[in-house]
Amino acid sequence: MLSVLRHPNREQRRLAPIGRQGAVNSFSQIFRALIIFGFLALIILAGAARSPARAQDKPASNAAFATYIQSLWPLAQARGVTRPVFDAAFEGVSAPSQSILKHTKKQAEFVKPIWDYLAGAISQQRIERGRARAAEFSTVLSQIEQRYGVDPYVVMAIWGMETSYGSFTGGENVIRALATLAFAKYRGDFFRDELLNALQILQQGHVSPAAMVGSWAGAMGQTQFMPSSFFKYAVDFDGDGRKNIWTNLPEALASTANYLAQYGWVKGETWGYEVILPAGYDVSPHDPLKFRSFAQWRADGLTRGDGEAMPSGGEAALLLPSGVRGPAFLMTQNFRVIKSYNQSTFYALGVALLSDRIAGLGGLKGAWPKGDKLLSVNETKELQKHLTRLGFDVGEADGRVGDKVQTALRAWQRKIGVMADGYPTTAMLERMRKAR
Repeated sequence: MLSVLRHPNREQRRLAPIGRQGAVNSFSQIFRALIIFGFLALIILAGAARSPARAQDKPASNAAFATYIQSLWPLAQARGVTRPVFDAAFEGVSAPSQSILKHTKKQAEFVKPIWDYLAGAISQQRIERGRARAAEFSTVLSQIEQRYGVDPYVVMAIWGMETSYGSFTGGENVIRALATLAFAKYRGDFFRDELLNALQILQQGHVSPAAMVGSWAGAMGQTQFMPSSFFKYAVDFDGDGRKNIWTNLPEALASTANYLAQYGWVKGETWGYEVILPAGYDVSPHDPLKFRSFAQWRADGLTRGDGEAMPSGGEAALLLPSGVRGPAFLMTQNFRVIKSYNQSTFYALGVALLSDRIAGLGGLKGAWPKGDKLLSVNETKELQKHLTRLGFDVGEADGRVGDKVQTALRAWQRKIGVMADGYPTTAMLERMRKAR
């Protein structure tokens, strides 16, 4: 409408003789202009009326945040935190972090295919840097292996995956991050408890408030421990009375090894192997949680991708992250231990394969089915709901394909008489939509 007032012929109309009809037209134009300006004025006034209300929202929220922080004092005191430590921890933490709150609202629309994820996780740069750092800390890594019995290359791979060997450990004030998430009741009381743990870490003098930095979710240090994990698994490797996972690298790596050891790492055993399936091999009976002896897999005709012999002892389960047409893996219990660090199969496989490359082993022999059309997050949620509808327990429809979903999908595939590889594609979803 404002374009009418800027019409290129505006001055010509104003200078033209005004007759009776012209006067009517001019009055009509003036009237319309007054209406337009009046409407704009109302919008401006309404905005001005609303602005103070919005401006008041933030102080009100900040006041509620401050009240919430003070409500934590009795809980912190009960855990042995003193008032000076409590006050020092929250110095400058006067408002919840809006950027952190935005993280809680982010919802992925698509998940990277595993081949894209692994290409980033196991880049040549990360492999080369991992080898260089492993050589630099070879003595420390040998000591860690002797003490905890954990493969040092897996420890190195976790370090590489979590912070790219310390390149970025997170820039958030952990106290503020955890307080923001606790105040927002994100994941219930989980972050409140993590905040109280973090205060205890400060009380014990392991780190100063200023140096306690980490991710938006409060994960800290070289290998990203949550405060609760710090209390359970962090170690004083050098005996100086502090557990420093932020800047003391041997201590951070030793703490990571202790974490894996406490979760059941089997000393002397690998995470698993890439394997080659025999032509036409029926994978239907083999769920990713069903372990069999290596001797049984060998008897079935499976061979290792690197051409070496299968182990004479031990057990493993078959993992097919992209169905029967993609790379196949036999995973030992140690792979399950890696998953305890992060429940994503993609992540655990990234750690496993990166550890091999840092150790000097070769890459994958199998090829990923990159032409497959995979499910979006919403389509994965739909698939989970269909599986639930069809009588299979997959838990919450969260858009993630984990062991439970794969096991349920395999069971449904067996039921309808197709190759049960647990691989969720758009074609499989379309078939499931019609299932009764």
